[in-house]
Amino acid sequence: MLPDSGLRRGSDVLKLLALGADAVLIGRAPLYGTAAGGEAGAAHVLELLKREMETALGFLGCASLDELDAGFVSCERATDRPFTRA
Repeated sequence: MLPDSGLRRGSDVLKLLALGADAVLIGRAPLYGTAAGGEAGAAHVLELLKREMETALGFLGCASLDELDAGFVSCERATDRPFTRA
């Protein structure tokens, strides 16, 4: 599976990998970086995604991508929860 849709953050990449993607196509993000700053802009975007992925892996307690599995992903949507007033 090679998903390519709506990716904005490194955590989006991790979610797809945890759900079984073989790889993730990051789509427009590097193109925006290229438009803004040429090759250096694209490299900056890729570095940001990499850092976000490393940070999210750390929050999950994972040392590598190999430790990810579907158990790290919740399919519950915020709109599925009942509304309660504080």
